[in-house]
Amino acid sequence: MKSKRKRVIIVAVAILLVALSLTVVFSEILASNVNVNLVRVACLGDSITEITGYPEYLQTLLGNDSVVKNFGVSGATVNLNSDKPYYYETTFRNARNFLPTTVIIMLGTNDARTDAYQKISSFIANYERMINRTQRWNSTQQIFLVVPPPIFNNTLDLNSTSFSEGVIPRIKQVANDLGLSLIDVYTPLLNHPEYFPDGVHPNSEGVRIIANTIYEAISPNLKGSY
Repeated sequence: MKSKRKRVIIVAVAILLVALSLTVVFSEILASNVNVNLVRVACLGDSITEITGYPEYLQTLLGNDSVVKNFGVSGATVNLNSDKPYYYETTFRNARNFLPTTVIIMLGTNDARTDAYQKISSFIANYERMINRTQRWNSTQQIFLVVPPPIFNNTLDLNSTSFSEGVIPRIKQVANDLGLSLIDVYTPLLNHPEYFPDGVHPNSEGVRIIANTIYEAISPNLKGSY
C-alpha cells in the first residue's frame, strides 16, 4: 500500500512540474505580445544586426503585414568557446518566444577575431548545433543563413583574411549540410569600403544594401500575403 501511494505521489509531482514548465513557456510567449496572424521575421546576429538598423529598414520594405524584430547581440560569436557565444544568450531564447515564421541568421564576423579564430575548426559543429536548436522551435518556419558583409581595415582585431578564407567557406558548408537557403551580402559590398566607417559596421548606404538583398531573397517565400 505504501509503495502504491509513493508511486501516486511521484506521478502527481511529475505532472505538476510539467504543468509549471508549460505555464512558464506560455507566460513568456504572452509577455512578448506576439501577433500570430502576422508574418514574423526574427533577425539573429551580432552588432551588425543589433546596432546598424538593417532590421528596421527591412521592416519598411516588408510593410504592415509583417513584423520584423531585432535579436542582435553585439560581440556574439558562433564559437561556443568564446566570451560571448550567441547560443547561450538570453536573446536567443527571446527569439524563440517571438514565434518567428522566418529566421534570418547573420553571424560569423566576430569569429574572425584573433582569439575566437583559434577555435575555427569547431565552427561548423557549433553553428549546426545552434541551427538544430532553432529548427526545434517549430516545424514550419523558414531559416536563412546570411554571409555577412566584408571586413575592411579596422581596429577591432577582426581579420579580413581569416573571415574570407576561414569563416565564409564554413558558413556555406553549414548551409549546404543542412539544406538551408544562403543570402550573400558580402559580394555586393565587397568593393565599397567607403560604406564602413570603422571597417566593420555599415553606414546607412551599406545598411540599405543589406536590407534590400535580404528582402529580395526572402520576400517570394514568406508565408502570408506575399
